[in-house]
Amino acid sequence: MKIAFVGKGGSGKTTLSSLFIRHLASLQVPVIAVDADINQHLGAALGLDDAEAAALPAMGAHLPLIKDYLRGANPRIASAESMIKTTPPGEGSRLLRIGETNPVYDACARPVALEGGDVRLLATGPFVESDLGVACYHSKVGAVELCLNHLVDGREEYLVVDMTAGSDSFASGLFTRFDMTFLVAEPTRKGVSVYRQYRSYAEDFGVRLKVVGNKVQGPDDVAFLRDEIGEDLLVTVGQSSWVRAVEKGRQVPFADLEGEDRRALEVLHTTADAAYEERDWERYTRQMVHFHLRNAESWGNSRTGVDLASQVDPAFRLGENTATPQPV
Repeated sequence: MKIAFVGKGGSGKTTLSSLFIRHLASLQVPVIAVDADINQHLGAALGLDDAEAAALPAMGAHLPLIKDYLRGANPRIASAESMIKTTPPGEGSRLLRIGETNPVYDACARPVALEGGDVRLLATGPFVESDLGVACYHSKVGAVELCLNHLVDGREEYLVVDMTAGSDSFASGLFTRFDMTFLVAEPTRKGVSVYRQYRSYAEDFGVRLKVVGNKVQGPDDVAFLRDEIGEDLLVTVGQSSWVRAVEKGRQVPFADLEGEDRRALEVLHTTADAAYEERDWERYTRQMVHFHLRNAESWGNSRTGVDLASQVDPAFRLGENTATPQPV
């Protein structure tokens, strides 16, 4: 299952995504966590100290390795250099699976010890001085999109992505790569306006979107969110002493998380699991190709000097039973 957490800056999406990851780990569910926010706070939210968080490898720095591995023996891709972030898999491509070991995870993922077991943490990498004024957020998350295009995942194994703040989450095809998107919204007019903006984007592509009301202080906040959001409001959470302690760097057992918050996480888990029943690999593959052709026409062909439409394998369908060529 591929799950995204989105929301405006300061809404608490990183906190909620880290809590959901901890919840899954406590159940010993296989989890890959991805920090796709250029502010890079997910590692700290999962308990890494500053030095450990700073030492996480940037996926973008390993993009040549990622491309070369995923390309495999696909005859439609002449070289790794001709791959772009939207390049879809085809016959001969290598696919990624949640629980396996492969060169991409070896280079980019680091284990994070949580109660119940380790999770793998991947990070896009922060902006550095050489990026300032010449790079954008999408240059960082291209490696994430490419990996998601080649990911085959099943029920009760999770990839959880903490997305960038604001509507940038919808400025590439990455937003269609998820089984469920949880939007974290505060009970304010601005929080509701962000939801409406996201909803308008999501509807056109069949993106499943549910809202988690955060920083809720009482019945009036709940009523406000229900009036403004309606049935898309899944659950609400308030202030947490456990979260506050962890944000101060204290080691607090996850079992001590307040009961209301634990129940909220169970609702998220149940909702995400139910989305599996509606998974449509055909649509997933079709949307992947759609965004690849759009990117090819708008900038990819001119940048690579290749007709990237030729990378599309019309007979290929991604699915849980798609065979993966063995690494050489």
